Amino acid sequence: MLEIATGTGLALSAGLNAWIPLIFLGVLSRFTDLVQLPGTWAWLENGWVLAILTVLLVLEFAADKIPVLDSINDVVQTFIRPTAGGIAFGAGSMSETTTVTDPSTFVQSGQWIPIVSGIVLALGTHAAKAGGRVVANTVSGGTAAPAVSAAEDVTSIGLGFLSVLAPLAIIPVMILFVIGVIMLIRSLVKHRRARAAGHGGEDAYYV
Repeated sequence: MLEIATGTGLALSAGLNAWIPLIFLGVLSRFTDLVQLPGTWAWLENGWVLAILTVLLVLEFAADKIPVLDSINDVVQTFIRPTAGGIAFGAGSMSETTTVTDPSTFVQSGQWIPIVSGIVLALGTHAAKAGGRVVANTVSGGTAAPAVSAAEDVTSIGLGFLSVLAPLAIIPVMILFVIGVIMLIRSLVKHRRARAAGHGGEDAYYV
């Protein structure tokens, strides 16, 4: 149960920022006793890997706070964040699966479940983040991007800490996440309807 909660929290964190939970796992495993990565995920604590992830984190940190560029970054991250979520869930829940040599055995063993679960969770979080950013940029004219991005980074870091130090705290976070996604969907639908009503004509048929 705790392993699943840990993996879930890390996957949600990856949906906001692909690199934070991976760096988090690598650093804690390398320098502390809080995390002990299984052998097949030990590459995350490699010095060169951590250095590369840190560079990528800095690049995304900057890009995600610039209007227009943040939306382009979200499109690119549509493929990266879910992948990071799968890795984070697999490593965080102590899954030993990183490569597939026998597909039939891999499927039957259920070892794919942690990775796929992480991908789905991170993709959902990423979609909510990207959708929320569209609304925030539209309402504020892009001026809210730095503040919203900073809040997302803090949330990603917080989820990482909770996942390792207090895994059960992820359960209410999941509930709040579901509520937030529902509210965001309603907001996007309302925004689309208002836009269609404003344009009138054919646009009204795309509500």
